[in-house]
Amino acid sequence: MIKSVLYALSVTTLLFGCNPVLKQEPQDQWIRLFNGENLDNWITKIYSYPTGENFANTFRVNDDVIQVNYDGYGGEFDDRYGHLYYETPFSHYHLKLEYRFVGDLYPGAPSFTLRNSGVMFHSQDPRTMPVNQDWPISVEMQFLGGLGDSVARPTGNMCSPGTHIVYQGKLLETHCINSLSKTYDGDQWVHAELIVRGDSLVTHIIEGDTVLTYSKPQIGGPIVNNYKQAEKVDGKILDHGYIALQSEGQPVEFRNIYLKDLSNKK
Repeated sequence: MIKSVLYALSVTTLLFGCNPVLKQEPQDQWIRLFNGENLDNWITKIYSYPTGENFANTFRVNDDVIQVNYDGYGGEFDDRYGHLYYETPFSHYHLKLEYRFVGDLYPGAPSFTLRNSGVMFHSQDPRTMPVNQDWPISVEMQFLGGLGDSVARPTGNMCSPGTHIVYQGKLLETHCINSLSKTYDGDQWVHAELIVRGDSLVTHIIEGDTVLTYSKPQIGGPIVNNYKQAEKVDGKILDHGYIALQSEGQPVEFRNIYLKDLSNKK
């Protein structure tokens, strides 16, 4: 009996003390931002409509997936860029999700939005946006899909509507910079992760590979219009804000959206 107990303890030690996979942090440390059933705890803001109005059911839920769809628009796209915000702002966190592009670009949507979407972070509160503000003042982890033409089109890039970042030690005022990711064609699901530590370090990860890092996100620059002057204080460091999924003319889907709060691990 004693030998059996000692053997069991030895096996347990081997399994849980030496196996790096089994030493992973408990799953319950992850917050499920999307419940798979509805858009509770999310806020919509679509250009030319008041905050909270989900025009034409642009953002919807089907089979544990958030779908971005334009089948109820009718007529031209009319720059109706939209964002779906989680209701709580965050500062230090690890976000993970999956996305995929489906269907065709909506007629009249700008060509640059072809197989193009993203997740905005350190964003202003959507309730501070006037009806005709096109983009939130924020930083974007941009998602791009390959066009099936063998031309490299990386994903997990950085774009900066109304913001700047520090990249490789220098203030970068370029609107977008490409990551080092591979190109992902077709309608495959792509796993993306974003690790944000306030204003000190931002890390973009695609399919387990770190593809971009930078720091000091701050307000500044163009590519955002019709904002309230009080919301755009150029030079202000951004160390917290809202997270939002993007809609800009290309049907796209999101699922498995989880966040781990890192505020106690600064």
